[in-house]
Amino acid sequence: MLIGVIADDFTGAGDIANTLAKGLPGQGGLKVSQFMGVPGEDAPKDIEAGVVSLKSRSIPAAEAVAQSLAALAWLQAQGCRQIVFKYCSTFDSTPEGNIGPVGEALANALGVSGVVACPAFPTVGRTVHQGHLFVHDRLLSESGMENHPLTPMTDPDLRRWLARQCQAPVGLVAAPVVRRGPEAIRDALREAGDRGEILVIADAATDDDLVALGEALADAPFLTGGSGIAIGLPANFIAKGHAQGRNPSPVAIAGPGAILAGSCSRATLGQIEHHAKDHPTLAIAVGDVMSGAVTVATLCEFLQGSADPAPLVYSSGKPEDVAAAQAQFGREAVAEKLDALFAETARALVAKGVTRLVVAGGETSGAVAQALDLGALTVGPEIDPGVPILTGERHRVALALKSGNFGGPDFFARALSALAGDAPR
Repeated sequence: MLIGVIADDFTGAGDIANTLAKGLPGQGGLKVSQFMGVPGEDAPKDIEAGVVSLKSRSIPAAEAVAQSLAALAWLQAQGCRQIVFKYCSTFDSTPEGNIGPVGEALANALGVSGVVACPAFPTVGRTVHQGHLFVHDRLLSESGMENHPLTPMTDPDLRRWLARQCQAPVGLVAAPVVRRGPEAIRDALREAGDRGEILVIADAATDDDLVALGEALADAPFLTGGSGIAIGLPANFIAKGHAQGRNPSPVAIAGPGAILAGSCSRATLGQIEHHAKDHPTLAIAVGDVMSGAVTVATLCEFLQGSADPAPLVYSSGKPEDVAAAQAQFGREAVAEKLDALFAETARALVAKGVTRLVVAGGETSGAVAQALDLGALTVGPEIDPGVPILTGERHRVALALKSGNFGGPDFFARALSALAGDAPR
């Protein structure tokens, strides 16, 4: 294994797995597997990049650090030459963590400083300028992420936000340095490390910026960021002759499908509204879930009782509705109950013969993936930027695990169709 990735949620893991599997146009990528948690055995010998999917984004920082260090130890045992800590392109975290504590703990374990921290993913509108994160043309704090139910992002200044989480000072490699190329970037990171800066925000507004960062980091033992930071990494190993470059194998799994949406992002809400014009949808009221009026049987009956090929159930709601439910029942209680409902529903659906599942939302996807216990996931073709087709080794099931903010308006129906073998468009 050449590259080892520690991802703080399951959709983000699929996102960076997709990036590593694609590589640069015309060059191809690596053979990638995504693992649900830290495996209890070695990876297959032909895997070139392994992505360990944790559910550590919103748990206490000490637990996130412990899980991440365990993942690091496993990846090192597989022979990885480069470690990546992957987090969301909207830098989802609280003032206490977990990006800073995990990033510093991994850097300390590897004995490095001057480590890049870059969540930029220009393909989906995430760019960093002078250390500030933008979502399309809006600052992060005005993008809707300020209303996130678990990690509200109220400050777009990543240095300031990260400094609240870190013990060491936080640095910056600004755009003018990035655009002078790899050598200038390496010099800036080395100087940052000499100043005692462990994590260093890097500006990036284009894929060319990310490719320059990737080239600069060719020999870096550790880096952090969103999936965009990995765009240029496969090319480094291909250039050195350690990998040949390849394209993900096509996937076509027939059978019934279903869609589960637990994200409250603006993108997912718009996708649900679009989907409801042509397909049956069922809204889940949080109060009914908390009281037990809505159960796994309720959802399975709806999803499997329709002749439509793309039925959808969702708990997604407007920010004010989510806030009211959290105030009434408690934020953690609501999250745990909804995650458990979706996870058990997914397991019941697969047991009843469903072979294609589309899931929206990082926490929801994590709960579903853990419940299905599919073993290592093979990364297939991309459906939309950041969302690949995933297939399990233990059961013949195809998944699309979508971060809340990803995907076009018609994503849900297209994703189910792509899992059946229709070419993504």
